[in-house]
Amino acid sequence: MFDQKMPRRTVLKGALAALAAIPVVAAVSRAAAAPAAAKIDPNDAADPLHGQVTALGYVVASKTAGQNCANCSQFQGKAGDKIGGCTIFGGRMVDAAGWCKVWSKKA
Repeated sequence: MFDQKMPRRTVLKGALAALAAIPVVAAVSRAAAAPAAAKIDPNDAADPLHGQVTALGYVVASKTAGQNCANCSQFQGKAGDKIGGCTIFGGRMVDAAGWCKVWSKKA
C-alpha cells in the first residue's frame, strides 16, 4: 500500500486533540439526553419519577393548611410564579399550589 511514516509530533497532537474533545462531547450528549423540565403530573404512570411522586404524596390544589409548593424551601420559582422547579424532583416543574410530604417552610 503506502509506507509513508507520520511524524511522532503529528500523532501526539492528534491524540491530545482527541483527549481534549472527550469532555466536550460528553457534555453535549448529556445535555441532549437530559429530559426537558416538564411539569410533574401525579397521574402520569409513564413518567420515570411517578414512583417518587406517588411515594411523596405529591398532589395539586390540596387543602394543606397554608402549606404549598410556593412557600416550600425546595421550590425554585419566584414569588407569584404558577409553576417552578423543585429540588426534590430533580428540578422538574411543580405547580405552585402543589404539596408533598417533604414540604418545609421557606426561610
